[in-house]
Amino acid sequence: MTLVIATATPFHGHVQPVLTVASDLVRRGHEVVVLTGSRFAEDVRAAGAQHVSLPPDADFDDRRLELYFPERAALPVGPRQLDYDLKHVFGDPTAAQYRALRGLLARRFPASVVIGDPLFLGATALALSAPPGRRPVTVSLGITMPTLLSEDAPPIGLGMPPLVGEGAKKRHREMNDQVRDVFADAQRHVEDNFGESGTELPGFLLDCLVTVPDHYLQLTVPGFEYPRGDLPPSFRFVGPLPAAPGRSRALPEWWAEVTDSDRPVVVVTQGSFDNRDLGRLVRPALDALAGEDVLVVAATGRADGPDELRATGPVPANARIGGYVPFDALLPHASVLVTNGGYGGVHQALGHGVPLVVGGDGEDKPEVAARVEWSGTGVDLRTGNPSPRAVRSAVRRVLTEPGFRRRAADLREEFRRHDALEAIAEVVETAGASGAAGASTALGGSE
Repeated sequence: MTLVIATATPFHGHVQPVLTVASDLVRRGHEVVVLTGSRFAEDVRAAGAQHVSLPPDADFDDRRLELYFPERAALPVGPRQLDYDLKHVFGDPTAAQYRALRGLLARRFPASVVIGDPLFLGATALALSAPPGRRPVTVSLGITMPTLLSEDAPPIGLGMPPLVGEGAKKRHREMNDQVRDVFADAQRHVEDNFGESGTELPGFLLDCLVTVPDHYLQLTVPGFEYPRGDLPPSFRFVGPLPAAPGRSRALPEWWAEVTDSDRPVVVVTQGSFDNRDLGRLVRPALDALAGEDVLVVAATGRADGPDELRATGPVPANARIGGYVPFDALLPHASVLVTNGGYGGVHQALGHGVPLVVGGDGEDKPEVAARVEWSGTGVDLRTGNPSPRAVRSAVRRVLTEPGFRRRAADLREEFRRHDALEAIAEVVETAGASGAAGASTALGGSE
């Protein structure tokens, strides 16, 4: 048995993949403590792990960000909001996260492994606090695109695929320099936070998220990520995680229309979190496809979602709307997924060989959309507020051009050649067998 601390910044999209891993490790007989936000305590216990809340100065409710970060809402989506997030949402909690980790290791749980999402910077500080062998093994789960700057690809944030041809590498390096300049103030701010932890960031923050952990396990396959010749030896593609088991829910009364449909089934969703305003993608998609020979299934991810859609306009005759619809049951019947582009949701669709139409902005969504188009598995709408006309045109392309479904099927087969949970367990069990628990006890003992 290995003692494992799993860490996650208190965002739903960060916590859920960590809980999928934690649940699997518990099933394999390991003891897992999850250090994350207080609102996720019930979810952690349901995964079979022990929950420890982050200290108040590192805890927040991601459903009410405006209460904790009131200045953020006034910033436009893009570099300015990302700059703010690096400084305040992810950077400022670093020292508190680090102290919580050190205290947990010293007084309660001398873990051999600390595993979590890359933006839990307290774990990065832990990795920098002592050499390997004198601290737990650190493992970072690539729950979104790798942030490492490269001469082979543009930096994240631009939502663009790699340039090709003569001069491409030089242009990528120039863009990387521009990104360092844009985030120079954020870099200084985060360095100050690491200084409060008694550690020093050894380079550009976006690079360090990938290079500092002992293991960086990217939760995708090479076919969905831009090729890079400058990845560190610690970087490894392990494939996507399986979808987290959802609550047992009754299938909607119209379910037989999905399973028996002789028309293409077009699934529309804004995911399980970024779905407060269904007028951004779901309503335009309903309007766009009202006259098409398809069956549209709008999964709103909210109990009150169907009522909101009905209040904003008529539900087309070819559409069925629901609150919570089980995607594992729905996607095998889908011909296209129209989505705002969450990393996990896109991988879930590709795991079923379903091509995509992606319209999202904010966070990592433009980068996900760009990779969908680059990989040939779908269409990037290049906006989070597409017009019905744009949605209709994209869906028609995906339904009529066989290359999209062929490439989605190729990715599905590539996924099947990987087992993320097995790869993660192998890293954890190797660390446990190496006796790193004694190192973590020594590290924590100085607290």
